[in-house]
Amino acid sequence: MRNLKLFRTLEFRDIQGPGKPQCFCLRTEQGTVLIGSEHGLIEVDPVSREVKNEVSLVAEGFLPEDGSGRIVGVQDLLDQESVCVATASGDVIVFSLSTQQLECVGSVASGISVMSWSPDQELVLLATGQQTLIMMTKDFEPIMEQQIHQDDFGESKFITVGWGRKETQFHGSEGRQAAFQMQMHESALPWDDRRPQVTWRGDGQFFAVSVVCPETGARKVRVWNREFALQSTSEPVAGLGPALAWKPSGSLIASTQDKPNQQDIVFFEKNGLLHGHFTLPFLKDEVKVNDLLWNADSSVLAVWLEDLQREENSILKTYVQLWTVGNYHWYLKQSLSFSTCGKSKLVSLMWDPVTPYRLHVLCQGWHYLAYDWHWTTERSVGDNSSDLSNVAVIDGNGVLVTVFRQTVVPPPMCTYKLLFPHPVNQVTFFAHPQKSNDLAVLDASNQISVYKCGDCPSTDPTVKLGAVGGSGFKVSLRTPQLEKRYKIQFENNEDQDVNPLKLGLLTWIEEDVFLAISHSESSPRSVIHHLTASSSEMDEQHGQLNVSSSATVDGVIISLCCNSKTKSVALQLADGQIFKYLWESPPLAVKPWKNSGGFPVRFPYPCTQTELAMIGEEVASNITSFAVYDEFLLLTTHSHTCQCFCLRDASFKTLQAGLSSNHVFNGEVLRKVERGSRIVTVVPQDTKLVLQMPRGNLEVVHHRALVLAQIRKWLDKLMFKEAFECMRKLRINLNLIYDHNPKVFLENVATFIKQIDSVNHINLFFTELKEEDVTKTMYPPPVTSSVHLSRGPDGKKLDLVCDAMRAVMESVNPHKYCLSILTSHVKKTTPELEIVLQKVHELQGNAPSDPDAVSAEEALKYLLLLVDVNELYDHSLGTYDFDLVLMVAEKSQKDPKEYLPFLNTLKKMETNYQRFTIDKYLKRYEKAIGHLSKCGPEYFPECLNLIKDKNLYNEALKLYSPSSQQYQDISIAYGEHLVQEHMYEPAGLMFARCGAHEKALSAFLTCGNWKQALCVAAQLNFTKDQLAGLSRTLAGKLVEQRKHIDAAMVLEQYAQDYEEAVLLLLEGAAWEEALRLVYKYNRLDIIETNVKPSILEAQKNYMAFLDSQTATFSRHKKRLLVVRELKEQAQQAGLDDEVPHGQESDLFSETSSVVSGSDMSAKYSHSNSRISARSSKNRRKAERKKHSLKEGSPLEDLALLEALSEVVQNTENLKDEVYHILKVLFLFEFDEQGRELQKAFEDTLQLIERSLPEIWTLTSQQNSATPVLGPNSTANSITASYQQHKTSLPVLDAELFIPPKINKRTQWKLSLLD
Repeated sequence: MRNLKLFRTLEFRDIQGPGKPQCFCLRTEQGTVLIGSEHGLIEVDPVSREVKNEVSLVAEGFLPEDGSGRIVGVQDLLDQESVCVATASGDVIVFSLSTQQLECVGSVASGISVMSWSPDQELVLLATGQQTLIMMTKDFEPIMEQQIHQDDFGESKFITVGWGRKETQFHGSEGRQAAFQMQMHESALPWDDRRPQVTWRGDGQFFAVSVVCPETGARKVRVWNREFALQSTSEPVAGLGPALAWKPSGSLIASTQDKPNQQDIVFFEKNGLLHGHFTLPFLKDEVKVNDLLWNADSSVLAVWLEDLQREENSILKTYVQLWTVGNYHWYLKQSLSFSTCGKSKLVSLMWDPVTPYRLHVLCQGWHYLAYDWHWTTERSVGDNSSDLSNVAVIDGNGVLVTVFRQTVVPPPMCTYKLLFPHPVNQVTFFAHPQKSNDLAVLDASNQISVYKCGDCPSTDPTVKLGAVGGSGFKVSLRTPQLEKRYKIQFENNEDQDVNPLKLGLLTWIEEDVFLAISHSESSPRSVIHHLTASSSEMDEQHGQLNVSSSATVDGVIISLCCNSKTKSVALQLADGQIFKYLWESPPLAVKPWKNSGGFPVRFPYPCTQTELAMIGEEVASNITSFAVYDEFLLLTTHSHTCQCFCLRDASFKTLQAGLSSNHVFNGEVLRKVERGSRIVTVVPQDTKLVLQMPRGNLEVVHHRALVLAQIRKWLDKLMFKEAFECMRKLRINLNLIYDHNPKVFLENVATFIKQIDSVNHINLFFTELKEEDVTKTMYPPPVTSSVHLSRGPDGKKLDLVCDAMRAVMESVNPHKYCLSILTSHVKKTTPELEIVLQKVHELQGNAPSDPDAVSAEEALKYLLLLVDVNELYDHSLGTYDFDLVLMVAEKSQKDPKEYLPFLNTLKKMETNYQRFTIDKYLKRYEKAIGHLSKCGPEYFPECLNLIKDKNLYNEALKLYSPSSQQYQDISIAYGEHLVQEHMYEPAGLMFARCGAHEKALSAFLTCGNWKQALCVAAQLNFTKDQLAGLSRTLAGKLVEQRKHIDAAMVLEQYAQDYEEAVLLLLEGAAWEEALRLVYKYNRLDIIETNVKPSILEAQKNYMAFLDSQTATFSRHKKRLLVVRELKEQAQQAGLDDEVPHGQESDLFSETSSVVSGSDMSAKYSHSNSRISARSSKNRRKAERKKHSLKEGSPLEDLALLEALSEVVQNTENLKDEVYHILKVLFLFEFDEQGRELQKAFEDTLQLIERSLPEIWTLTSQQNSATPVLGPNSTANSITASYQQHKTSLPVLDAELFIPPKINKRTQWKLSLLD
């Protein structure tokens, strides 16, 4: 749905050349034009408007002096810097543009009618006067000569398999008589010049020749390959014209055909068969087709036509028409009209081989024109809902308008068609946003037709309904009315004859004011014309536009964009400059457009819809189309995506980053589209984005960014119905209605229900509700969006919404919204199924008379859609209402033989026991024992069994009085249960509480709680001997637990055995407590016999222990340094055998195959991975073996660190004990032993403190702080990190790299021994 829009015209008038021009060619690299005439060659530069070279072929004798000579072909030879010229007399001449020398490289005596070079300029083909074809190389060495007329069909001749005769075959609409018709051969057309025509395929592998057959007099097309072998001959086509053009893409060969009532452009396949056609908008014998030309990318076909003399003194014209195809329909996009007499007569035209949409035209009066077009989509520019989102497509004498707000009609169909007397060249919509549906059309006769959309009911004959029309179809759309046709009045009417497209970039800026651009024919300047309607016109149907004012710009304007609000126009020049033009400003000044920094804006190169530039710098070069709507920029890219950016905060960097190939998008910005999709339009105040596919069909998508932006606007305006319908249709999660602004929603729940006003829709909203906040997960708002202006209320979202909506519905009409109210109960965090069942039961009991009310049957049927029927049956049974149970059971799949006997049995039971049975059936055991406890003491054994079975002791104790026997039995059972669970102390407390002292004593003895045990023994009235025996038993258990002080206290106080108590205290190194008992009982002899020997023995043990620890520490430290040095050497040498492998090696081997071969074959990692994959017992065994102190083991350094840390901790824990023994050593005058121990301990501590920095280095700590695992890691990232940090250690052993702490504040040293 695009049009060709003219954006630049280059004109060179009155070229100073001899004779009359006959043909021309282009020098694309130099940008010059070579023109041939009957006198010679001339090279001109159309930009600087000067003659570069001039060669006279008359002076050299190649052309006659009388001017009767004719040049049949001119070709620029790129690699030779020369030009090849062929004359009709038969000479082939090469003129060197560098040396200015002429050379005749060959001559054909019979003359030359056609010279055609292959596209790669490797071959040249000559058609001679003897009806032969000569193929030569680029060095003009003959390859082969063949007759132009061939009797053979060619190598691609069709094979007939002989299935049936022609008379018995199906002939379609022609009927059976077609089988008996004789083939008639029509002669060539009367205006045919009977010259051969040659055209090459784009890749140069084939060429086609159109000639008049001497036998039949009709034209035929023959296809030859590059080796000069005939491939095929066209089928007989009556009225075939001489024009011939092979599509560069290679699919079709275009020619013309005169039919009885029309003239067609027909297409041949390479095999010579016809393949499609389209009809020219002329009558029979009204025009002749001089030539057909495809542009470089095969998208545009130029048709050069000329009027035939039908009446005397009639004005004849020449036409150049540009045709394009889309969805198998051919559109006439541009029509250029030239005169056939005088200087403006068309001599030759040619497409530019490099710039696809540039057409070069040469006129007889040495007048050169170059037109540049580009694709554009003409769409209305309104920004509110009154804009119908019109898109206009030029198609010959009509404009196809599609109204996308109401109808999406695929081209070539349309909503309506505007008819005009002349072909249309430009379409523009009114720039005023409130009248954006009005449009103006400029046709080939330079008339502007203005159409306006109004409320006038009358029909306009120039407006024809398209796809929306039909019999009995009432059109609910406003069609525009033709208001007036304006004739543009030029100051010099001759300009229109010389340049039919004088005005370009037509823009409708005000009611009767148009803006148009023209380019100077003598200098690189542009003129901005104000076209204003003349006030003197009295005709209502026709008017005149005069040029009221003009402004000249130094440079070539190639595009413009206007803003009706600021009354300004942005102009883009060919060199990338951007100018600002204010059309209401009195001086009509054109000023450079400056950015916020005050610098002029300049694009790096001219930009059209294929590239996107901003603030003078390129943002992206892979854009295929873009459109700006509201605050959004939508664009399609070559990577087949459609992206949507918010322009509210868009900057150059954000757009450039967003359009980069490696940028990661969220689902709201980007969506995949079909290959080659382009944006047609965006419907304002809607969510529709219309895309066109390469083949021409349309696709309407609702881009997620547009949809969410529109929904947010509706929700902000409390337009819940529009938002809900859009979300339901486009499958947007309905949680957004609440999550967008929870506080506002809860305040306007009544508005929401009133607008929705549909029970089904409200139920749909309920069923989609979930606790998740979709604005944080699925639909995050834009960065600067003020979506969450207010914080949502505290509490669970489901409960808040359900309660709020239920309250409103119950107050408005509880009968109408009955199903929705039930849904609100079910959807709560904890479904209130009992309440729901009760409401259904109430409906069954007394049905409401409200016409909107639902029956209990309907309510229950709906409820079963929300809740599983078995769950509902259980909940109904839990209400103890058998009528409700039966009502639900009837709707379930349960067999009545199963549930009826069960219900009947229940009905016969006593109430409490009945409820107990129901609760037990429903596994509600807490309620069950509550009901059973009310049934009487005879049911207590059953209750106790249930309590024991389901471990309900705490709940059961609450049901009985502490003084009751039942409470006593439950407590004893509870205590026994705790004993079985090895929880002896709680069991003893429970037994003691209920008076079971024997069991309590046993429990306290087991757990070692000697204080409670002695208390219980006192309650049991133990005798003195029994108490002594108990004390000795307790003392034994306490000694096992290394609680020597407690054991000594029990023996002294309860067994009166202070001597044994002193021995236990000496055994436990409680020296001071032992001395207290000695002096208490005045047994000073024990000091000599037991205390002093024990102190000296302990001192010796401490000395031995310190020596052992010091030796071990020194040995491990030395070995650790050696191991580390070996590992560093191995790492530098690239040896992987020393790489440590821990438990993570299993992860590496199982999650990634990227691990190197040496890692996979490592002996220890392989062994560990196999062990870790076995049983848990072997895994524990491997864990024990993991840190082995054996020299050479893979984790020896870890084992050494672990052993060193253990030595440090043991030494640190010894401080308190050393301090106490030092005191008693000094007390008993063992000064030498005390000083020896103090010195040894001090040396050990100093050794450890000095060694800590060497053992726990900073590097090892850093390595341990670099884990290769984590929740965001992948298999490859783990492997890469593992290979990068070969010396890093497993994360599970990271604590070994933290140095053990030494508390220097701990008091252990006795200053008296210094």
